[in-house]
Amino acid sequence: MRIVVAEDLYLLRGGMVRLIEAYGHEVVATAATGPETLDALRTWRPDVAVIDVRMPPTQSDEGLRAALAARGEIPGLPVLILSQHVEQLYARELLADGSGGVGYLLKESVFDADQFIDALERVAAGGTAMDPAVIAKLLSGGAPSPGVARLTER
Repeated sequence: MRIVVAEDLYLLRGGMVRLIEAYGHEVVATAATGPETLDALRTWRPDVAVIDVRMPPTQSDEGLRAALAARGEIPGLPVLILSQHVEQLYARELLADGSGGVGYLLKESVFDADQFIDALERVAAGGTAMDPAVIAKLLSGGAPSPGVARLTER
């Protein structure tokens, strides 16, 4: 599987590359800014991309906007968002196109390598991988509803 990793923090980006390659996948490009991310996605057209939300130059939502722009040009491009933040507006837009191949995980909720690689492979295959906290925030605008609050990590 050919993967683009977009993360502005050097150590985290390098760690993800090593982890992904240890599981037998190929990282074809890395990016540290929003514009670099969009360029890498356009150039490499990977099987899946792992993208942080907040990246330079403004540390707002450049990664998520790059993912949306790339999916607009490359319909169905599988994207796994891996972030500390839930950007509701863009996350809803990412999920709304219905083409699958979408994931959104919070960094603090990834507890082991197998969980991360499973999510990555599921998204690459056209499935979804959603953090329960992201779902709760998207459905309720912040506070989980009683039903969503009962969702397990699985």
